[in-house]
Amino acid sequence: MHATAARLSLSTARSVHALRGVSQRRSFAARASLDPKATAVVLIEYQNDFTTPNGKLHDAVKGVMASTNMLQNTIKTVDEARKKGALIVHAPITFSDDYKEISGEFGILGNVKKAGAFKKSEWGGAIVDILAPATQDVVVEGKRGLCGFASTNLDFILRQRGIKTIALGGFLTNCCVESTMRSAYEKGYEVVTLTDCVAATSEAEQEAAIKFTYPMFSKPVTHEQFLKELS
Repeated sequence: MHATAARLSLSTARSVHALRGVSQRRSFAARASLDPKATAVVLIEYQNDFTTPNGKLHDAVKGVMASTNMLQNTIKTVDEARKKGALIVHAPITFSDDYKEISGEFGILGNVKKAGAFKKSEWGGAIVDILAPATQDVVVEGKRGLCGFASTNLDFILRQRGIKTIALGGFLTNCCVESTMRSAYEKGYEVVTLTDCVAATSEAEQEAAIKFTYPMFSKPVTHEQFLKELS
């Protein structure tokens, strides 16, 4: 019986490894160029509390931000994608000063509340100046949780604009970006994750998400690979 269980366990492990391998190969395989008019770059929580010194959560992510150069990579991606005709969508998360939108005191949202982060009335909740929305950009309304689709008008915006492919960047790699990625995949979008335009609170979390989770629900690429395909 133990031998049978061991064989099943090994078989399961091989199957999971095979699935991930297929996903990873597909994500970097040569494919047709992306149509800018059917592509949106979705920027998740590029707000001062994350991106900027003195932001309430900046210290937690600054190490990974520096190691990947994610902010500068994102700036380049947005500038070039916008010029090519892709839609730029900003998805900030904001709360009232008393956090009446959050009932719980635990988990990631509980920690946001304890830190006093992302208040709509404060500098920390504002989108960082260097990525301020341009006139033609769209800002998602209503994000209060982890997924960029839940409680927002994101899906409505994308479908109204005929978007088929979304490229994700932002914070946190293994939280809001991952939640949005999973939902987008299940909604039928072609999902691209920009691996050098995301940041987590540790290198271990960053690596695990990009290596194991992203290939299951998206096509992980660098910003340069994405821009090369966007034509």
